[in-house]
Amino acid sequence: MSSDSATHLAQRIAVRYGTMSEVEAVVLGGSRSSTLSDGHSDIDLYVYVSEMMSLDQREQAAVLAKRAEIGNNFWEPGDEWIDDETGISVDVMFRTTRWIEEQLDRVLRQHEASVGYSTCFWYNVRNSRSLFDRVGWFAKIQAIACQPYPEQLKRAIIAKNHPILRNTMSSYMHQLELARERHDPVSVNHRLGALLASYFDILFAINEQPHPGEKRLISFAELLCPKRPPQLAENVTRVLVDPTPAHLNALLDGLDAALRKENLLP
Repeated sequence: MSSDSATHLAQRIAVRYGTMSEVEAVVLGGSRSSTLSDGHSDIDLYVYVSEMMSLDQREQAAVLAKRAEIGNNFWEPGDEWIDDETGISVDVMFRTTRWIEEQLDRVLRQHEASVGYSTCFWYNVRNSRSLFDRVGWFAKIQAIACQPYPEQLKRAIIAKNHPILRNTMSSYMHQLELARERHDPVSVNHRLGALLASYFDILFAINEQPHPGEKRLISFAELLCPKRPPQLAENVTRVLVDPTPAHLNALLDGLDAALRKENLLP
């Protein structure tokens, strides 16, 4: 499906939401708002509300849809459907204006880090495309999101995520070794995912780039992170195929070298 068809559909849906008084803004995020979308990319819409809408109101926006799921609450409150005319998948997430303001304040003013994905909400606001903005609220918070990367936040992310890679008694490296010895592939997969989440959180922080989320991380790192370890893609692929201590150490040694070069190694 062409990019124009997806854009026109997103705009039509935004108009439907804009008729509801609770809705302050509707923005396009996800792959469609980046340069890395493809034919499999759905439409990710974020609907910012002063208060949550009823399910009946949300159903009105999904008219002419097939396989609609209204009222999903597995992650963020959301609805999903397939547009009957275009066949494009639509994924809508609902957020209160107060909640997203608090998320931005947490990272941009309080400089609070998480274990992995510290700055994803910041990236999302910063890179979303506004489709409806009732009184200019979204324009204001997007202007806040476009500020430079705080030095304190960068150091906080590194300080929180770096020690648990391999330097603590309960590090991901140690947990992976135990899982391999137990022949527990599910645990290996779980701990490797956590290690990579912290790894990329640090890498984007080194480059003072908000974290783009869980998809296409190698591509985003190659696009946004000039200060990255050599052979990044190859080393990540090796640990995914065979997470031995040798491959894991090679991956983490490269990250440490990048940190050391910037005088950021804890």
